[in-house]
Amino acid sequence: MNLKTRLRPVDLAREHGLSTQAVRNYEEAGFLPPAERSPHGYRRYTPRHAAALRAFLALIPAHGHATAGAIMRAANSGAVEEALRLIDDGHAQLAEDRRTLEAVERALDDPMPPREPAEPGVTFIGPLARRVGVRPATLRAWERAGLVTPRRDPRTGYRIYTSAEVRDVLLAHQLRRGGYGVERIALVVERVRAAGGPHPLQATLGEWRDRLTARGRAMLAGAAALDTYLGTP
Repeated sequence: MNLKTRLRPVDLAREHGLSTQAVRNYEEAGFLPPAERSPHGYRRYTPRHAAALRAFLALIPAHGHATAGAIMRAANSGAVEEALRLIDDGHAQLAEDRRTLEAVERALDDPMPPREPAEPGVTFIGPLARRVGVRPATLRAWERAGLVTPRRDPRTGYRIYTSAEVRDVLLAHQLRRGGYGVERIALVVERVRAAGGPHPLQATLGEWRDRLTARGRAMLAGAAALDTYLGTP
């Protein structure tokens, strides 16, 4: 395509099965560079706009709609380093998700630790929340939903998390990141408790591993599309 080619909103929209209003909305949101206007006020898009739209849509499966938009706004404003930082953050999160999945798998391969008496390595809600990266209120909500069942110190009333509860919290956190609802997670955690081993979880963890792989490949596709856009005059 000639780089001087002028494209209409419908030309960009048709390629992706979008509405022309969606294309205009993406431009107004900063996901596409500003378009020139004709004397009558009509938008004049170019192959650069088409490349920007392809990049934005390719970044969504990798980073989510909000972050994909932030990446494109940064790129369109000339803040390429900020766009690359956002992409780096996504890769770092993916790596952390892989490590967490591996940690859960290793934890489930170990025999279920006893709940009584409390083990020397017990922890409390604040330190555990910081370790997992959630708020204490989230752990309390998971407790109400039956995802984790810490006991209470009879003297202070504080929640006490043994290694078994820590395992349940890590498992719940991982499955939540995998997109599973609380009700399903509660069933999985209860099955693991009852079975005393990892076997009931293998299919679920396999699905999550597949999702990580798909996200990794989406990141490659998104980065390639963004690189193409950045190189388009």
